[in-house]
Amino acid sequence: MSGLFRSTLFSSSLGGRAKLSPTLISRPSVAFASSTVDDNPNFFEMVGMFFEKGAKLVEDKLVDSVDSPIDMKKRTPVKQIEKNLDLQRKKVHGIFKIMRPCNHVLQVTFPLKRDDGEYEIITGYRAQHSQHRTPSKGGMRYAPDVNVDEVKALASLMTWKCAVVDVPFGGAKAGICIDPKNYSERELEKITRRFTVELAKKGFIGPGIDVPAPDMNTGPREMAWMADTYAMTHGHGDINAQACVTGKPITQGGIHGRVSATGRGVFHGVENFVNDKVWMDKIGMTTGIKGKTFIVQGFGNVGLHSMRYFHRHGAKCIGVLEYDGSIFNPDGINPADLEDYKLENGSIVGYPEAEAYTGDLLTAQCDILLPCAKEKSITMKNAGQIKAKIIGEGANGPTTPGADEILQANKVLVIPDLYLNAGGVTVSYFEWLKNLNHVSYGRLTFKYERDANMDLLKSVQDSLENKFGGDIPVAPSDLFAKKIEGASEKDVVHSGLAYTMERSAKRIMHTADNYNLGLDIRTAAYVMAIEKVFQVYSEAGFTFT
Repeated sequence: MSGLFRSTLFSSSLGGRAKLSPTLISRPSVAFASSTVDDNPNFFEMVGMFFEKGAKLVEDKLVDSVDSPIDMKKRTPVKQIEKNLDLQRKKVHGIFKIMRPCNHVLQVTFPLKRDDGEYEIITGYRAQHSQHRTPSKGGMRYAPDVNVDEVKALASLMTWKCAVVDVPFGGAKAGICIDPKNYSERELEKITRRFTVELAKKGFIGPGIDVPAPDMNTGPREMAWMADTYAMTHGHGDINAQACVTGKPITQGGIHGRVSATGRGVFHGVENFVNDKVWMDKIGMTTGIKGKTFIVQGFGNVGLHSMRYFHRHGAKCIGVLEYDGSIFNPDGINPADLEDYKLENGSIVGYPEAEAYTGDLLTAQCDILLPCAKEKSITMKNAGQIKAKIIGEGANGPTTPGADEILQANKVLVIPDLYLNAGGVTVSYFEWLKNLNHVSYGRLTFKYERDANMDLLKSVQDSLENKFGGDIPVAPSDLFAKKIEGASEKDVVHSGLAYTMERSAKRIMHTADNYNLGLDIRTAAYVMAIEKVFQVYSEAGFTFT
C-alpha cells in the first residue's frame, strides 16, 4: 500500500512564517495586485481581492503606527521618535505580502479498496493559510469538485473570520474529492481514517498544530473517526488528543450547541443589524426580525438551522432553493415540517405545503436573502435583479466582487461571510478549550450558583419580614427559577456565541463609520481583521528574513 501513496507539499513557509518571495503575488514591487474588473476570478483570488481592498484602506494608518513602541507608558513618546516613512511603508507592504498567500498546501493521494473489490485512488487536500496564531483551524469537506484553489480560498477566509470574532486561530481548510453519496459508510470510514493518518504524518493535524472541523458533507461521525484515529496513532501519548478536531459527538468530547452553531450565528449576526435603527434607516427598513420575510438558498446544516432560528423569532420563510429544485409559499414554510419531508424523501422537491418555483428564487421579493450554499451564487448577472434589502452570507464567498459593488449601489445591506458564518468556529473554539481543560462548562459552578441565588432570595425575604413582620414568602418567577439552577453547557455556549456576534457587530459598525464606508460592511470587517493579524506579525518580528 505504501508504494501507492503519493503526497505533495507546497510550502511558502519557513519556521511557521511565509518567506518574502516575488512569486507570492503577481507584482512583487507592489502590495496590491488585483482589480474588481473580473467578475469571475478563481475563489482564492476573489478572497484576495477583498483583502486588498481592505488593506489599501488601512495602509496609511498602519504605516504611521508600525514602529510605535509596544508599551507607550514605559518607552520614548512617539513624538520623540524619528520616523522613516519610506522604510515603514516597505515593512507594511512586506507584512501584507506575508499575510495574503497560504503558508502550506498539502495534497495526498492514497488507494481505497471498495466493498466490491475494486481499487480507487482518493485525492485530498489540506491548506494552512496562516500560523500567526496556532493552531490552524478550518473545516473538512467531501465534494467531487474539491480543488486546491477552493481549499486555499477557504483557508484564507478562515484567517480573517477568526480575527473578526477574536478567535485565536490561524486559518486552514481540507477537502477530499469524493461524492459521499457514492460510498458506503464502511468506505467513508476507511477514507476518513486514512486521510487522518496522512495529515498526521505530514504534521497537518494536532491539538496545537491544526484542528479540522465539520464542513460540507461531513459531521460529528467523521470527526469521531478522525479523533479516534489520531488518538490511536500519532497522538497515542497526548492527553489532549481529543482536541485534534472539533464538532465531535458529545460522547467523544464534543460540546452542546456545536451542530447548530453556524446557523445560530447567522441569525444573531443579522439580528444585530436589523435591530439597529441607524443601519435600518440606511436601507429604508423597520427594525426587528418579527414579520420579516426571508428566502434561504441551501437546506443543509447552515440553511436549516438559520431557518429555524429566524422562524422561531417571528420571521417568515417564503422560499427555499436547493441544487435540485426550489419551493415557494408566500404564507410561510415550516422548517421542522420541511426537514421531516427531506429526511423521508431525500429532497425538498415535491414538498406538499409549497409550490415548485421555476424562476431564479434568489431574485424573488423578500426582506432578507440567506445564501447558505456554495460560493459565487450572486454575480454581476443577477445582483441587479435581487429585491431583498438584506443579504446574510451563511455560505463562504457567495457574492463576487462585481456583484458586491452593484448591491451596495442599490442600497442592499450585505452582511459578509467572514463575520456572519463565524458561529461555527466560535463554538469550535469553546469545544477546543473544553477538551484542553478536561471539564465541561458549568460543572464547577452549578451548585454554587444555585445556592447563591437561593441565599439572595432568602436575604430579601428576611429583610421584608424584619421590616413589616409576618411571613412574606419570596418566590422566583418561572424564568428566574430556571436560571437559579445555574448555566448548563448549552446555556454557556449560546450566551458566549450571542455575545461574540454582538460585540463583533458593534466593532464592524464602528469601523464602517470611522472609514466612511457606507453599507460596505465587508470591507469594514476585512479592515478589522487585517489590523489584528498585522499587529501580531509586526510585534512578533521575523526570525528568518
